[in-house]
Amino acid sequence: MHLITYLHVALTTRLAELRRDGERGDSPVPTAVIIFGLVFVAMAVTALALARANDWMSNIPTHQDPTAP
Repeated sequence: MHLITYLHVALTTRLAELRRDGERGDSPVPTAVIIFGLVFVAMAVTALALARANDWMSNIPTHQDPTAP
């Protein structure tokens, strides 16, 4: 029974401290904007790499059977 009482008091004390604390971190909006920017840059880099790879692959000559002299 003492453990339950201790846990109850510890929990209510911690919750009261959290309610009093005005600074609880940044707004999620700047974090979402940063994540969106990182995703956009990653997609642009991936698209550029894909375009370069396709361009490089299309410049590889195709195999031709040798012709007799």
